[in-house]
Amino acid sequence: MDFIDFRLIIMFIIKNKKIFFSISAILVALSIFSIGYFGLNFGIDFKGGAITEIAYLENAEQPELQIPTIEELKTELGTLELGAFTIQETSSGTATELGGIILRTRDLTEPERQAVFSVLDQGGEYQIQEKRYNSIGPAIGEELKGKALWAILAVVIAIILFVAFAFRKVSEVAKSENKVSSWKYGFAAIIALIHDILIPTGIYAFLGSMFIDYQIDTIFIMAILAILGFSVNDTIVVFDRIRENLAHSHKEDFDEIVGKSLSQTIARSINTSLTTLVVLLALYFFGGEATKQFALILSMGVVVGTYSSIFLASPLLTLFKKSK
Repeated sequence: MDFIDFRLIIMFIIKNKKIFFSISAILVALSIFSIGYFGLNFGIDFKGGAITEIAYLENAEQPELQIPTIEELKTELGTLELGAFTIQETSSGTATELGGIILRTRDLTEPERQAVFSVLDQGGEYQIQEKRYNSIGPAIGEELKGKALWAILAVVIAIILFVAFAFRKVSEVAKSENKVSSWKYGFAAIIALIHDILIPTGIYAFLGSMFIDYQIDTIFIMAILAILGFSVNDTIVVFDRIRENLAHSHKEDFDEIVGKSLSQTIARSINTSLTTLVVLLALYFFGGEATKQFALILSMGVVVGTYSSIFLASPLLTLFKKSK
């Protein structure tokens, strides 16, 4: 991507930053509206329920027998009036297993549980083995929800402390007219982080209202934590280059230094994001059900995080400089 004149593109972004701030503000507002209007579709990890894992075993008498598809099982389970449920495919754990599934439902009565197993083994046509059955009560679900929120908060606080420490002397290396307090670097990074987790969460809230499979569960929390790490890494790379250029600049003003730093790092950011996105999309389209939603959330986070590091975090520094 060296043939692209990024300097001109970046200076256009810096000079017209209010346009991109407005785009981000609209996306964040729509995400907040989506979360408030549609609500978050919490999975049984956070509201209680049951997890059933079974394996389909090889049948020597019918070696050509194929296990039922997820779509077939969804259709038949939907007739049992179980309420909201999710089902995902798992790989075979041993040589004697053809495959397996994990089913998440509300707490089931014994007759309902027997009816579920009748669907899973297709009335005895398949040999199945119950590998796991766990019931999560509402109280435990609330506890897990609280721990998940604390985990996200702990990561955000750790990032704030890291940015504050890493850029504590940034104003000392800059000329007086280019000085920006170190806490403003941290503030810009936090705004970008909030932007990067709110938008995927808003999209997921909308998807959760349309499709029952899109639930807020531990997989979603892991994806959000990964997005936080990816986002801050991309932002810190640009900020670090700004600090280096501040130390060696003599005539350039702050806007030019930020533009120069972005133009020096944008190719790396885009290339890294594209290669990561290709892997995640391959995982989404060709991977198993267990990893599909994780790949989808993380893909959204990669796109939004790349946007924020280029169009939001660094231009915010120039805004903070002018409002000094």
